[in-house]
Amino acid sequence: MSTDLTASPPAATELHRYAEALLAHLAAKGTAPPAAPSFRDVSGYWLPPAVQALVAILSGDDPLEHLSKAAGRDEQQTALFLCLALAVSGQGSRIHASWLGTAFGELSLDRPVSHGQRSLWLAAARGAYGPAGKIFVLRKLDALAIQDRADPQEWVQALVPGEPAVVVPPSLVDFPEMAEIPELAKPAVAAARLARLRGRCAEITSARQAEHDSAAPLDNSANSPAAAWAENEPLAVLRSLIGLGGPAGPMASLSTYLLDDLRPGADPHLAAIALHVAAPILRGVAEELEADSRLDPPETLTVPLLGHRIHLRPEGPDQDSLAAAEESIVTDGIVPRGRPWAAVVLIVAGVACLVGAVLASRLLAAAAVAMIGLAAWQLWQRRKLAEADARYVASQVNELRELAEGAVWALHAYARESDARAKQAAEDAAELTLLIRRGPRAAH
Repeated sequence: MSTDLTASPPAATELHRYAEALLAHLAAKGTAPPAAPSFRDVSGYWLPPAVQALVAILSGDDPLEHLSKAAGRDEQQTALFLCLALAVSGQGSRIHASWLGTAFGELSLDRPVSHGQRSLWLAAARGAYGPAGKIFVLRKLDALAIQDRADPQEWVQALVPGEPAVVVPPSLVDFPEMAEIPELAKPAVAAARLARLRGRCAEITSARQAEHDSAAPLDNSANSPAAAWAENEPLAVLRSLIGLGGPAGPMASLSTYLLDDLRPGADPHLAAIALHVAAPILRGVAEELEADSRLDPPETLTVPLLGHRIHLRPEGPDQDSLAAAEESIVTDGIVPRGRPWAAVVLIVAGVACLVGAVLASRLLAAAAVAMIGLAAWQLWQRRKLAEADARYVASQVNELRELAEGAVWALHAYARESDARAKQAAEDAAELTLLIRRGPRAAH
């Protein structure tokens, strides 16, 4: 704003009052206020002639004189003001082809996207300027070759966040720990991720078709004013241009905006453009995932069963690894016990008491019986514990053998699934490629 404007508060007040009324009228009804502009020109300030030019455009008069004056003072601000004002009024088709390029400026991966650029991006995505406006933004984005500096996994996470750490295929439902083995996990995870990517891309592209059947269309193809839009950034930027907005919020990088636009729940128009930008990245990811999903399952595999590593072969579990595991079960399951010295001592003492009872008191006979009985009870307890250990070891060995046999059959079932999984992954990759090839231009 020039010093002339600050030196003339009445002129600034009149200008801002009319500009604010103009924006409110445009956003609600798509037309200028019925009262003619009454503010005075301010030397060197672009806004007064820009407002006059906008009113002339809306009324069908020749805006050239006012346009020339405003552009001579600040060409980019004038173009941005006119492009956004006509967009929020639902009359974006009235912009001159050159205004959009002047207003938008240049995008860069190395500096933040300005609020003006983001608001034009949003308006173009919503169809405010017709197919040509959307193609303009797409070309600006294409020229940056974003895929050359992108981390594919970051874009995949934006599209399908919250992926499960482990994917358990039907064949391994009874052996979920096998699904964590890299040789088995990689194809299953790749196929599941590819299916999720296809579903998300289908969601984005189908939203563009559904919007035409919606009672409250999200795009601006019906020339509706900004009051029907879900986003108000163009209006916020316009208010800032005329000096009525508060401090501008923080700006984000180009990649940040694109990744946010891809996340579930984002505006479908912005998501369609972001998906177009992500297309080269996703094609590479889809090819890699399809290749991973076609990996042949291993013929032999070492799996953890009951804490033991058993080597599985197509014909059955490896006997050497099974024998080693069984030996380990026996070693760990049977508690080592020393000789029953306590019982032996009791028995010897009892016998001695019996001999003493014959020679002396009957009390010694009672003590002998008690000691021999206690010794017998200890020996019985010892035997029961040994039998329990033997039963536990036998059950563990049987369970291990059953699990090993079941794991072999699960491995065979996984191998049978691999063909169907690879076929489905190929279909998902082909469909994903088709969806992203259509691009956002199909929306109009």
